[in-house]
Amino acid sequence: MTLKQVIEALVFASPKPITTKEIVAALRAAGEGTEDQEAKDFAAAKEPGVLVALAEVQADLVASGRAFQLVERVNGWTLVSDPACAAWVRQLYPEAKPTRLTGPQLETLAIIAYRQPVTRADCEAVRGVSVDGVMQVLLDRSLVKIAGRAEVPGRPLLYSTTEYFLQHFGLKTTDELPNASELKRIVLPTAPVPVEEKATEPKAEELPLSADPAPETTEPTEPVAEAEPESAPEPESAPTAEPEAEPEQPTEPV
Repeated sequence: MTLKQVIEALVFASPKPITTKEIVAALRAAGEGTEDQEAKDFAAAKEPGVLVALAEVQADLVASGRAFQLVERVNGWTLVSDPACAAWVRQLYPEAKPTRLTGPQLETLAIIAYRQPVTRADCEAVRGVSVDGVMQVLLDRSLVKIAGRAEVPGRPLLYSTTEYFLQHFGLKTTDELPNASELKRIVLPTAPVPVEEKATEPKAEELPLSADPAPETTEPTEPVAEAEPESAPEPESAPTAEPEAEPEQPTEPV
């Protein structure tokens, strides 16, 4: 028994795609509490060694011309039938008809895949038509998900592709999309700036206009300053009253 055979058996028996970490964990678990030296040796395998064994299994299946292949998906390694046999394999599942996307749906999905995360308004700017119904179909089919909100006025929703999108098209990452590096550099139309962003600028311009009443608030302070001299004459009347009382005192001694 070789490590390559054990790994091939794990991939074959797994009900779902299996990752390299899961393979390493299974090898370690099998080597615990056993006296089998071979199992203990396999338990010491690391992820780089597992990847080498997986590559060897891939090469063996291709060289032998088998009708199935070992492929790596976004969620792990799995065995799949040769695409050349699709016409015959499909006869086993007559009720499972593939759901086809329309032209507008494919166009919108392509915009999201190459420009994600992207807002609905940006998709409409590229296509020139509304994508409300199309976007809902993509959401219902789990090809697209809401990835957050954009940091612009109104905070519109951002859309990106899902893991199911990668599985459906047989991709590990979006970098494997056709001409991904070239198309991502192309400048595409974008949605106009929301009205709310410009609405804040007039408020700043209105500040000088609202500052005009400010001098009016200073004018009442000037009358306050003028009121002080008006109160000044009051003490003048006080001294005039005092001299009038003084001449009356000298008349008493006389």
